[in-house]
Amino acid sequence: MNLPALSPSLDIRFFAVALLVMGLSTPAPAEITSLDSGNIDDILNNAGVALVNFYADWCRFSQMLHPIFEESSNIVREEFPETKQVVFARVDCDQHSDIAQRYRITKYPTLKLFRNGMMMKREYRGQRSVAAIADFIRQQQVDPVKEINSMEEVKTLDRSKRNVIAFFEKRDSDNYHAFEKVANILRDDCTFLAAFGAVSEAERFSGDNVIYKPVGESVPDMVYLGSLSNFDLTYAWTQDKCVPLVREITFENGEELTEEGIPFLILFHVKEDTESLEKFQHEVARQLISEKGSINFLHADCEKFRHPLLHIQKTPADCPVIAIDSFRHMYVYPDFKDLNIPGKLRQFVLDLHSGKLHREFHHGPDPTDSTPGQAAGQNSNTQHPY
Repeated sequence: MNLPALSPSLDIRFFAVALLVMGLSTPAPAEITSLDSGNIDDILNNAGVALVNFYADWCRFSQMLHPIFEESSNIVREEFPETKQVVFARVDCDQHSDIAQRYRITKYPTLKLFRNGMMMKREYRGQRSVAAIADFIRQQQVDPVKEINSMEEVKTLDRSKRNVIAFFEKRDSDNYHAFEKVANILRDDCTFLAAFGAVSEAERFSGDNVIYKPVGESVPDMVYLGSLSNFDLTYAWTQDKCVPLVREITFENGEELTEEGIPFLILFHVKEDTESLEKFQHEVARQLISEKGSINFLHADCEKFRHPLLHIQKTPADCPVIAIDSFRHMYVYPDFKDLNIPGKLRQFVLDLHSGKLHREFHHGPDPTDSTPGQAAGQNSNTQHPY
């Protein structure tokens, strides 16, 4: 018996029902977690990787990013279905200005990456497209620890990089899991390698251990002496080795360093002048280690950074020069030759924190101060020289 042909409207309804039955209908809405002061710590601390969209509803670019961010989340959720493996989240910065301030968010939208609750230094800077964001997350899922299959590989390491090498009896252990967590967080700062079982046996004379191989062929190794299963201790030791106290600022990382939100103490020096750099590094370690976290210690190539030097009325011929950049003004340390005077560099930084440098910038030396720091190069409300 011939059945009557379905009408076009019935055709469409029949096809829609069939798709629902077969599970081929439009994907479920993206699971974007809205963060607030009540849930942010719990959600981020329990997420292996979290990409957080800090946005403002009034911002046109924030509005444009919303559907892209949601579609990226859908794609990633299909590839990494574990709920806590990858989390896409968002913060309405107008509603939660306390959170925006906590993470130093000053522009919208900003995409920040978190690992186990820790915000990574490098925010997402790629294209604002579905494919690019999804690919960025895929890259974050790549194991940062390279397995060593022969101790001969250790002899051929690239010594122009900072290498952290671990030797474990077995991979499935608390020691390795803590090491892997550290490696994930510091993957951009060091190269991480690990050997297991028989391959690592010769290096495990006192149990599992970790060594750090600094940059340079002749620089001696450093051995971690703490508890490997203690994440906090392992992370603190490894971070100290992988992230130098005094870092180099370049045109490539300048904006990234600025986004850390704390002032710069910068040594401008001629690239070949390693002696001045060593003196600066020594005095920073001796006088200012307690200020780590409140100011970034940097060094810069005078020739490459001619423009910032002009802000303080200096040229490469004046180098070495020390200055503080507060992002509002730049203040010049009076004389590099005074660097080794006990406490003088520290006082220069304390004068920044107390507001003295800013006050003297506008009103001249304090009446009681006969040797004030120089101040020059106001760059308030102008594009940052880096």
